[in-house]
Parts: sequence; structure tokens; C-alpha cells
Amino acid sequence: MPRQSQTGRLTRGNKPQPGRHTPPRVGPLAGRLADVPVLSVDELIADQDVHIIVCCGSGGVGKTTTSAALALRAAEHGRKVVVLTIDPARRLAQSLGLAELDNTPRTVVGVDTSKNGSLDAMMLDMKRTFDEVVGSHATPAKAEQILSNPFYQALSSSFAGTQEYMAMEKLGQLHAEALAVGRWDLIVVDTPPSRSALDFLDAPERLSSFLDGRLIKLLLAPAKGPARLLSAGMSAVTNALSKVLGGQTLRDVQTFVAAFDTLFGGFRARAEKTYRVLRAPQTAFLVVATPESDALREAAFFVERLAAERMPLAGLVLNRVTERPTPGLTSRAADAAAERLDRLDDIEGLTIALLHLHSSRLSRLEQEQGLRRRFAAAHPQVPTATIHALASDVSDLASLRRVGESLAV
Repeated sequence: MPRQSQTGRLTRGNKPQPGRHTPPRVGPLAGRLADVPVLSVDELIADQDVHIIVCCGSGGVGKTTTSAALALRAAEHGRKVVVLTIDPARRLAQSLGLAELDNTPRTVVGVDTSKNGSLDAMMLDMKRTFDEVVGSHATPAKAEQILSNPFYQALSSSFAGTQEYMAMEKLGQLHAEALAVGRWDLIVVDTPPSRSALDFLDAPERLSSFLDGRLIKLLLAPAKGPARLLSAGMSAVTNALSKVLGGQTLRDVQTFVAAFDTLFGGFRARAEKTYRVLRAPQTAFLVVATPESDALREAAFFVERLAAERMPLAGLVLNRVTERPTPGLTSRAADAAAERLDRLDDIEGLTIALLHLHSSRLSRLEQEQGLRRRFAAAHPQVPTATIHALASDVSDLASLRRVGESLAV
């Protein structure tokens, strides 16, 4: 039967009393893998109250693959899913059998829809999203003035932080569309492959700081008030900025800020609304990692950051975990046997190689379990699901299904 961890998500164990959270047993053996609560992925994706799943983690841990596998499994279990990747890599499109992904959700062909589910996929295009926001929330004349501004063109394509702002905007748009027309009932978000994956959590605060900053107020002063308000001190600052930025660049910035001023409040309000959605029980964060020291160190960072932000953490997904071989031959016994056989001339090298491979696999498994026990000791109440390492790359729907099956075990 399922139980709830302190994250508020269902895990396998004893059934809790109604309305109460039952944390897993924590005691002297808390670091043992047997005591780690198990994340029930199938129960998570079947929960109709969960509308957003955010997958975050460091680079190279298989986060994009995990997101796609979750989305596919949810769709084939009856959910209407859209998976959004903020990672500019093309791996998601390739594994879903799509020639390309862009800012428009595309239907994934080949999904089993017998349970009335569906799957769409898209990749964030931050400039196009920015352009769409301007076009939707400004008059045609004002939109044209903004879109043609050189400073806006640079801001919308390469300015630091723009990707996080636009990720917040796009997630808000998808959520609003899901509520309005019921096109989707689950949004899976694949975040960038670094610690900056959580930068979108800071988007409302950083945006507010930017909009309320002295530089913005200074640049708006000539447009918002009569010339007499532009004091000699402000003129001096403007002249200094002109020397640093160049006169034309400063005029472009001032023109942009003046034209964009009416949209600032809307940006802030929408970002803060989406932030509240991310903190609500309808959202579940999954931290993806591999059983390696660096990846688990990053996973600990994500877990602690999400806890500090009071975000609804569903659990940890450990990817590419070594599967335990059939018991019987220990690593030390395999190495010893290989050494004995190596002295015999009539023994095939393949047998020796297989013994060494078996020993190496057992050693890797032991090392992984040690790292997992250390993580469990530090975070005993984080439910965990595992994905066993596959023999080949994940490149199509069939392999994504195998990942989903492994994840749900």
C-alpha cells in the first residue's frame, strides 16, 4: 500500500491515517538502502491532482531521457501530456521520433492511445516566446516599436536570465491553456543541465529587482517626467553611461525601456503567479542523478534548495544504476579464479575476461551502494526510484518504454 513521505508524495509502505503525513522510519539504520522510501512513479503519474512534473539535475545524468520516459509512460497510462524541454540539445526530439522540436507543441506519433492518453512535445525558443509575449500584451504599434529595437533584439536572444524568464512565461502559458481548454492534464518540464536549472525559481524576484532598479528608473526619467526633473546630477550620469555604452546604444536602451514600461508589471505578475503554481501541491519536482559522487553531490544541492524554497519534492530518480548480477560468485572470488586460469595455457581468454568483467561489475555495484547509503543517511526521507543501466543508447520510443518500465519497478 502507498504511504506519504514528508514530501507529500505517495511512496510504498504502510497506509497513513487520513490527513496526516507518515514519514519513513528514521533511526540508527537510516543509512541502509532497505530503509529508503521507494518513490512510486506509476502512482505519481496516475495522480490526477498532479498537473506539473519538473525534472531537474546536473548535466549528463539522463534528465532529458527521464523526462521523455515519464511523459511517454504517463501518456500510455491515459494522461494527456505535453513535455517541455528547456535544454537546447536535440536528444528529446530524436528519442521521440520527431525531426525537430520548436516552440509549438508537436504530436508524438507511435504512442499507444488505447487508454485515451496523448503526448505532445516542444522545446523552448526563448526569443520566439519573448516575441509572442510582446505581441500578445502590447498594441500593434507598440509591439512593432519594441520588436524592431536593437536593444530588445539582443535582450531577447542572449541576455543573461532571459531563458529563465521565458521558461516561466512558457510554463505559465501551457498551464493556462491546460486549464482553459483541457488540452493537457500533465506538463512534464525538462530543465537545463546545470545548477542554473533552478534559476527559474528566482525569476520573479530577479525580475522585480531589475524592474525596480535605479538604472531602469533613471532611464525612464526623461520619458516619464518633464525636462526639469532631469537634474544636473542625472544628466551627468546619463553622459557617463553614454560614454561607456555609446550614444546610440544608450538611446536604444532608453527607447526600449520607455516602450516596454507598460509590459513590466504584466511580466512580474505572471512570473509570480507561475511561481505560486510551482509551490502548489499540483506540482512535483523530481531530482535526477546517477550513482556517482559528483552527481549525488549536485542532487543534494537540488534537494536542499527545493526544501528551502518549500517546493513540493516528489523524490530522487537514480539513473544508470548497475543491476545486481545473479548471486553466487563474489568479486574477490572472480578475480582469484581469473588469476588462476590466467596461468593455464589451454584456457580461453574470453573466460578470463568474463570473470574480470563480473568482478568489475560487482565492485562498481558496491561503490554505488556506498554512495547511495551516504546520500540516504543525509536525506533519509527522500523517496527514490531507480533506472537500471541499459546495454544500448535510448534513441526511440521502444527504448523510452524500457526506461519507463525500469523506473516504475
